[in-house]
Amino acid sequence: MHKKTTILALCLMLTGIFTAIVPGWAGESDGTAVSAADLISGAPHELPVKGMVTMVDIGAHSCIPCKMMTPIIEALSKEYEGRAAIAFIDVWQHREEADRYGIRAIPTQVFYDAQGKERYRHVGFLDKKSIVEKLTELGVE
Repeated sequence: MHKKTTILALCLMLTGIFTAIVPGWAGESDGTAVSAADLISGAPHELPVKGMVTMVDIGAHSCIPCKMMTPIIEALSKEYEGRAAIAFIDVWQHREEADRYGIRAIPTQVFYDAQGKERYRHVGFLDKKSIVEKLTELGVE
């Protein structure tokens, strides 16, 4: 088995241990804007962001494919600040979020339109070009 395949299999296997501990999360209820830095902190926020196309990358800081996505998520969150919300949630630190998003493997990216409706879901590493294409398809300029 290839090294990358082994690491991915390990991430998938570890993801299987997640169970719902606390249903839902209170989030930020005051309607204040969330900065790009806050969205990529690994902590859950009120997502999707109201009135904005949102991509949530659900993974873990210690997962190899997730680590490969970190610079992409950080760059996109800055590039799209004010136009789209790019968020990251570390489900090894916030286990209840795995159930909230129906996560079976990490990383998983979930894309929402500006009305908050899920429009696309991808499991595994997703390159920057593919993310940009999906955001454009959802109307982000």
